[in-house]
Amino acid sequence: MASECSPAMDDLAGLSPGPEPSLEARLVAAAREGDRTAFGRLYDRFAPMVHGLLLARVPRADVDDLVQEAFLQAMKRLGSLRDAEAFGPWLAAIARNRARDHWRRGEATVELSDDVPGAPHPEGEAMAVLAAIQRLPEAYRETLVLRLVEGMTGPEIAERTGLTPGSVRVNLHRGMQMLREALGRSDRP
Repeated sequence: MASECSPAMDDLAGLSPGPEPSLEARLVAAAREGDRTAFGRLYDRFAPMVHGLLLARVPRADVDDLVQEAFLQAMKRLGSLRDAEAFGPWLAAIARNRARDHWRRGEATVELSDDVPGAPHPEGEAMAVLAAIQRLPEAYRETLVLRLVEGMTGPEIAERTGLTPGSVRVNLHRGMQMLREALGRSDRP
């Protein structure tokens, strides 16, 4: 009488290999072992996402330093990451927390409104658009900055932040509608 092996036994026998780890998971594993080049590749891959998430939350002048702080914290805490496949969402949480910490420890500042005479944005319309984006609800801010400023595609945003592709599409669509309204523009002829 032939005996059947359970799927778990097949895995143990090497007959049914699991899914191949993603590039991200392989880089995380190498970085955990001290491979600085692997961590550098993670940085290259995820820096635009971290930059965009921070740009959606804090003044532009503070973003670059906070990006570095977020990656430094990630490097120090990489051993605490349970699922290497979840590096992007985990790093996004670190970036969001860095922004919260920035506001907690920072000095109170008052930003000038866009309509204050004599206080135009020094870099013109792009800064006005960024200021309008920063006033939108958080979910729309993040996806719009990642798309419009960092140049990430919808699937890239989903992959790196852990959002579903459907959520990204909805957030981009609704965010663009709100941005057009905030800027006094419409798609109507």
